[in-house]
Amino acid sequence: MRFFLVLALLAGGIRLAHAQVDTLLTQLNKAIDEKVVYEKEKQQRLKKYHHQLAGIAKGNLEQQFRVQSRLAEEYKTFNYDSAFTSVQQLQQMARMMHDSVRIAYARNQLGLVLLSSGLFKETLDSLAGQSMHHLPDSIRIDYYFIMGRTYYDLVDFELDRFFTPHYITMGNSYLDSAKHLCPPGSYMFTYLKALRNLKNENSQEALSDLNQLLARKDLSLHQVAVVASTLSYFYVSREHPEQAMHLLALASIADIKNATKETTAISSLAQLLYMKGDIKNAYVFIQQAMDDALFYGARQRKVHVGATLRMIAAEQLTHVDEQRRIWLIYSSLVTVLVILVVFFAYVTYKQLKKRKIAEKALQESNKIKEEYIGYYFNANSEYLGKIEAFKKSIELKLATRKMDDIKMTVNNINLKKEREELYSSFDAIFLKLFPDFVTVFNSFFAEENKIVLKEGQLLNTELRIFALIRMGIHDNEKIAKILDYSINTIYNYKARVKGKSLLPNEEFEKKIMQIHAL
Repeated sequence: MRFFLVLALLAGGIRLAHAQVDTLLTQLNKAIDEKVVYEKEKQQRLKKYHHQLAGIAKGNLEQQFRVQSRLAEEYKTFNYDSAFTSVQQLQQMARMMHDSVRIAYARNQLGLVLLSSGLFKETLDSLAGQSMHHLPDSIRIDYYFIMGRTYYDLVDFELDRFFTPHYITMGNSYLDSAKHLCPPGSYMFTYLKALRNLKNENSQEALSDLNQLLARKDLSLHQVAVVASTLSYFYVSREHPEQAMHLLALASIADIKNATKETTAISSLAQLLYMKGDIKNAYVFIQQAMDDALFYGARQRKVHVGATLRMIAAEQLTHVDEQRRIWLIYSSLVTVLVILVVFFAYVTYKQLKKRKIAEKALQESNKIKEEYIGYYFNANSEYLGKIEAFKKSIELKLATRKMDDIKMTVNNINLKKEREELYSSFDAIFLKLFPDFVTVFNSFFAEENKIVLKEGQLLNTELRIFALIRMGIHDNEKIAKILDYSINTIYNYKARVKGKSLLPNEEFEKKIMQIHAL
């Protein structure tokens, strides 16, 4: 009977998730677009607390401790370094006050910060030997919860069958101690009970408790994210991706609105979307996860997200190539209807085909393709938009037989402007990958021969030629075609630059290839 009840809950949840995932993904993309607003609100709160702290009299330790506690709470899921510093200051204040309750509270906060950054041993060491006698229930609950979560997280992190039973037993014991101190029916009591059941494969009880929590209207954004992420773990482990994606999208939206940077929800969502084949959203979300990981500053999170990013980025490249192939076919069909643009479509097709060959060669030799994929995806999206607008314009004029207007539309295509925009985009993405390129390049020359860029200029022709070489394009003919110069011109540019260099000619390009990416 219990088995069939679980199946019924799963079936109902999956149907609901399937109907809502697309809507939630749209909301998540919107939240990402608006994240600067939520982060600004967080920064304003932090600024307010810093201002309050600076205005407190030096000897008023009690008031300083109260404001410092709020600062530590704000930083806890926002930035590891700032959170760690705030908690250290909190500990110092507590010791100066000789207050055992505040000392225990500060130690708990330090343990939680260390746990959030994946420092499991340091978490256990920081809490070791802490006596719970005569401490308030709130302090004891936090202590037992942090210890229990540490052991549960060790199970997921180490994936070692030998130690897993011990870690689960320790986690269960600590959570039982915490749950015993919580008022029945409270958020903490229900969540601890659900988490314990989830880790011990008590599916029916875990599902019931977590769904009950998620239905409550009094949860904070952080609590919504925690409950939804925890519940998604159940569905991921049982291969029900639609329901898991629904919950992870809900958690990710709550995290963004709460300006939470210490999160795994959006990274897990990106992985599920990747496996589903939704590469576009997967790539956007894993980039957001990497931005959060870099901002928060926890090494473990950066390594984990980086591995997922490389996997999704490789698939994104294939997806972009497929979109380009479809676009070429569609463009060819349009040119059949619009005789006046046949030549233009043919040239475009040939150029993109050659560029595709060059890109494949670049992909094989370049280990920094993650950043460059975004550039190509955006460029092709913009180009598709231009082609679609061009097609609609031509079709309308064909329908109204405005042949002169068609000719004028074709003549208005400014290839020079398009190429300049291409160069500008290339310069920007290249300097994002190689921010020190110009400085290192100029170090190869005497002071009077160094390149001085004009105001607003990112790269000039000489720098762009050697930027292409750094990207793996060494053939003069390819460089000439990309930059729309003759081969002789490219050769002359290279010879002139090398002739002014302090390096031997045969060593110059080797030094260029040694310039490191960001």
